[in-house]
Order: sequence, then structure tokens, then C-alpha cells
Amino acid sequence: MSPPPHDPTSGQRPNRSGTALTGTTRPSGRTAAVGTVLGDYERHLRLERGLSDHTVRAYLGDVVSLLGHTADAQQPGDLADIDLAALRAWLSRLKADGASRTTLARRSSAARTFTAWAARRGHLATDPGPLLMAPRPHRTLPGVLRQDQAAALLRMSASAAAEGDALALRDQALLELLYATGVRVSELCALDLDDVDYSTRVVRVAGKGGRQRSVPFGIPAEKALRRWLDEGRPTVVRVGSPPAVLLGARGGRLNQRVARTIVHQAVGAVPGATDMGPHGFRHTAATHLLEGGADLRTVQELLGHATLATTQLYTHVTVDRLKAIHDRTHPRS
Repeated sequence: MSPPPHDPTSGQRPNRSGTALTGTTRPSGRTAAVGTVLGDYERHLRLERGLSDHTVRAYLGDVVSLLGHTADAQQPGDLADIDLAALRAWLSRLKADGASRTTLARRSSAARTFTAWAARRGHLATDPGPLLMAPRPHRTLPGVLRQDQAAALLRMSASAAAEGDALALRDQALLELLYATGVRVSELCALDLDDVDYSTRVVRVAGKGGRQRSVPFGIPAEKALRRWLDEGRPTVVRVGSPPAVLLGARGGRLNQRVARTIVHQAVGAVPGATDMGPHGFRHTAATHLLEGGADLRTVQELLGHATLATTQLYTHVTVDRLKAIHDRTHPRS
């Protein structure tokens, strides 16, 4: 388990921006108590909420930043100092330091998550979080490929795999699955062999928070996947290789960074295409589903979004495209 971003027993304390200040005195009981609370909170985030390492680090970092803001010249931040005024002052300081609306919204959400947990555990007498207002973030989507561009990308991938090179076969399977399913790159790289059900053509993935879902894929993706598993994977598998669907050149589970590079290079070979990684490819799949007539609820389930509001962002993309087509083709546009 990774330690919290700030270890209050280390003789350092956070300053108002959340960075550590070197101390010369031994940590007080008050400091150690805060460290215990942070450790309990980390276990809550990891074990009870099932959040990823990256998300846990972000949540803990925001709490340390908040406690750093409540610190004075003599004492590190104390939980009892966290009230609505302290939360507002903390966000105001972050804004003055140049934090964006998106950052402020994320940090206020992290603070509300912490104060709700702290109040339930008895560390705070009341929870000030529900009264904290934060600016709504400007939510934007990256560019997406047109359907003809996606088709061109997959044709080039199939052409590269035609000669039977193992890694080219893997890359084709990766791209076909990403486009067919819209899964996250972390979900794709985590797929094991028994997560693929060929009888129904679905993959079982574990999404954010450990939420399980089944996502269908089509015949082109099935063909690419079967060829990789039959012809390519046996040539790179090694003794001790994991049961992963996608393997790296040395026989280990495919690294997410390598998967991102594969997508960037494939998109870069398409004339006029906007540069993107797996996340943009995921947006592309969702956009094309909606353009093809899929309803929002279905797309939400396929993508594993916790709320429909996230999925609704894609409607803006499709409406913009409809307007562009209308302006270009309608005689009275």
C-alpha cells in the first residue's frame, strides 16, 4: 500500500499550498493523530471504495493541501479547524494561485468526500461539505475521428498485420477491440483470456471502483482477436507470462504506455486525423454509437459511466456534426 502523500510523523508539515516544510521539533501527538486519520482515510478509499492508486493519491493530496492551509506558524493543520470558512478560504487561495475551474471543482469534490467520511467517523462534529459551493468545470471532449477516418485506420492496421508479424497482429487486435468496445485502455490491458466469451462475443471488464460490466464486440474484432491469439500470442508468450489477452514483446502484460503509443502512431498515419490516444479513441467509439442511433442509456452502460451526465457530453459532439452537415448540404442552411 502506498503511503499518504504527507507523513505527519516525518518531522515535516505542509505549508499553505500543500508542500512540505521541514520542521526541527519532534511531531506532537496532535500531528500523529492527523497521520492516523489520513492512514484510515487511505484504507477507506482503497478497500471500501475500491479507488485506483492514482485517484487515492489525488484525494490524499487534496486533504494534505487543505490541512496545510489550516496550519499556522506553530502547529500543523488540525481536523477541528476544517469548517465551511476554512474550505472557502482554501479554495479562494487556490484560485488566487491560478487554479482552473476544473481544478477547483475537483478539489472541492475531494474535500466534500473527506469531510463526509470524517463526520461519519466522528472526527468532525458536523460536515461542512454540503454547504460548499464550487464553480462548475468546463467539460470538453477531445477531437474524435470521423467514421471514414476510423475505417481507414483499421484498414491500415489490417494491412500491417497481413504478413503475420506477431506484434502487428496484436496491434490490430488492440485497435479493433478499442474501437468495437470503447473500453478504457486500463480495462483493455487488464483483460485475461477467460474474460472473453466468444459464444456471445462479449468481454467482461472491471471498470472504475471495481464495477463489472460486459461489453459486446463485432465480427471484425473477433477475427483480429482470434488471429492474434492463434498465431501471434504463442510466439511472444514465455514461461511465467500472465494469462493476459494482450502481451508485450517480452511476454509480460501489455503496458498501458505501450498501448497509448500504438494508438498515437496508428492515428498519426491517417491523413487529416486529430492526434489522440486511447481515450480519444474511446470518445470516437461512443460518438459513432450515438450517430448510429444508440440511446444514451445503452452507451452509458457500454462505457461504464457512473452517471448519465458524463455520457450526455457526447451529444454535443454529434449535434455539432449534424449542424455542420446541415450547413454544408441543406439548400437553405
